Amino acid sequence: MDDEIRALEINQTWNLMELPNDKKMVGCKWVYMVKYKSDGSIERYKARMAARGYTQVYEIDYQETFILVGKLNTVRFLLSLAAIFN
Repeated sequence: MDDEIRALEINQTWNLMELPNDKKMVGCKWVYMVKYKSDGSIERYKARMAARGYTQVYEIDYQETFILVGKLNTVRFLLSLAAIFN
């Protein structure tokens, strides 16, 4: 858990902000996993913090959702355009 918290801080995953009076805080929970090697022995223990997003209500807690996902074909296309047009 300490490693996960440290990684979140190093990557600046969040900003600490004041909660507006008319909003509720979204909770979080720890998810634990055990990673195994191919022979069945334990490779490592993992922990990650997950937001309880299911507690949010559309148009009250958020308006839209968006995540930027770059596909390899898109990157290739953009690189080819950059090469063609200098």
